[in-house]
Amino acid sequence: MPEGSKPKQRQAKYVLENLRLRELVAIVKQNQKFYEDFCVFLKERGYSNLHAFIKERSDEKAAKVLNDYLARQSDVQLLDGLGRPYKDSIARWYFLAWILRDAPAQRLQPLLSSVEGKTLDERRVNLLNLLRKFVGPLCPEAENWSWPALSEVMLARLEGSRRALKGTRFEGVVRQALKDLFTKHSLQLKIGDGEVRISEETYDVQVAGSKKAILLPVKTRETMGGGHANLFTRDIFKAISVAHEHGYECIPVVIAESWGGDLKSLKCEHCVYLRVNPNQIEAIQPLLAEELEKLVPVFREYV
Repeated sequence: MPEGSKPKQRQAKYVLENLRLRELVAIVKQNQKFYEDFCVFLKERGYSNLHAFIKERSDEKAAKVLNDYLARQSDVQLLDGLGRPYKDSIARWYFLAWILRDAPAQRLQPLLSSVEGKTLDERRVNLLNLLRKFVGPLCPEAENWSWPALSEVMLARLEGSRRALKGTRFEGVVRQALKDLFTKHSLQLKIGDGEVRISEETYDVQVAGSKKAILLPVKTRETMGGGHANLFTRDIFKAISVAHEHGYECIPVVIAESWGGDLKSLKCEHCVYLRVNPNQIEAIQPLLAEELEKLVPVFREYV
């Protein structure tokens, strides 16, 4: 090394920006139009604002408003955690549940079967009305029902939906990459239509050959540290173990910018590890294709 020169240090390329938060905030801002559209609807029904409707003392009158809103037609769209519009029939149900501080799919959907009502919308209206009367006293201030307050609630709800939707999205990305690979190399392998569940373990993609099948669990992680990192690693180990116990080959697809797990310690012969933030969708697809290409000899063994 020439005198006076400094050794070059390898710079780790990390995504310092919180890409997830930036994208979610942008989606929430777009969803403000949906809130404003609801406020216009309420004014047409004689309420000065959302808080005034929440304080409505007549169950019958409030139920009529909720029912009319669920049946209302509008060009304004409500976007999910990936920025895609919900279907109109789902959008208003989700939105009303969110502003009442509840989860429509995870918590409320199972309750609908025990709520009075001849139709689905009637049961939704009755359940939402019960929520309105319960949450109103918990959030008595007008500011609790303003857009700044509700935008925080929506941000939290959309983050949860985004995680679930992203899992499905990556499943689709892996399926398409495998389909392209098998077509390119004329591999007569069948990709299953849906996920496979074995002993409470879920495998996103199944590849079936003439004698044996391969299960590909897709595991993604955005953050770089914390206690959940160990759970993430254990989740991968368990998926591999359960697959082997039931006679399947297992090739996990791990998408994580920084994962402390040791690939050599995994009890599987092959693993696809993409050292990239899951939010960088554009970067994932070519890297995935490149890594799967290396496994062509493995896939040939299952034809």
